[in-house]
Amino acid sequence: MSQAGPLGEDGGAGRCSLQSTVALEGDGTTIAQARHLAVDFLRRIQSEHGVAVSQRCMELTQLVVSELVTNACKYAPGPVLMDLRIEGGVVEVEVWDSDPVLPVARAADAGRVGQHGLEIVLAVAEGFDARREPVGKRITARIPLVGDDAPRGRPQ
Repeated sequence: MSQAGPLGEDGGAGRCSLQSTVALEGDGTTIAQARHLAVDFLRRIQSEHGVAVSQRCMELTQLVVSELVTNACKYAPGPVLMDLRIEGGVVEVEVWDSDPVLPVARAADAGRVGQHGLEIVLAVAEGFDARREPVGKRITARIPLVGDDAPRGRPQ
């Protein structure tokens, strides 16, 4: 695992962009590592930048990271890149992998075992985007920082 730009700030146009990008190797610990990195990122933006993050956001971000990284490891050879970014009241979870095939949500089927990851992500995310890249694809899910519970960040 390597990490680039652990927490960057981009003050362009009066906006602050906080982000963390990691390369994950795709071994047996990748999914757990990705979840831990996501929670650490959200806790850092709370403590270091005073950004309010609800418990619901923490939990949904872990779920989305788990589903997207699982799919990337399962269906694409090679490394996986995960980018976490705070933009306009949401955390953007972006996962890149080497497989150019875009995911397609399957029809709901309570009897189906497995393969519900994309359905879950679509159900909990405020926004979703899947696009091909010159190599592979990039999947982005957006989760509101403040949800149904009280914010956990420092007051501003």
